[in-house]
Amino acid sequence: MNETENKVLNFTVLIEQDEDGIYLAKVPDIIGCYTQGKTVEQAMERIKEAIQVCLEADDEEIM
Repeated sequence: MNETENKVLNFTVLIEQDEDGIYLAKVPDIIGCYTQGKTVEQAMERIKEAIQVCLEADDEEIM
């Protein structure tokens, strides 16, 4: 188990709706961390997964 599994991390998530009605979610503090969803709820669920993937990728690069 790595250290981030025991920590609560809070990030600002920006959500915008594009011209097609798709919700775009991004985390300004994590470069390249973004996703989309058909609803705000779906975008929020997906951004949680994206944050985890981005943090794991950063952790692997550090090692």
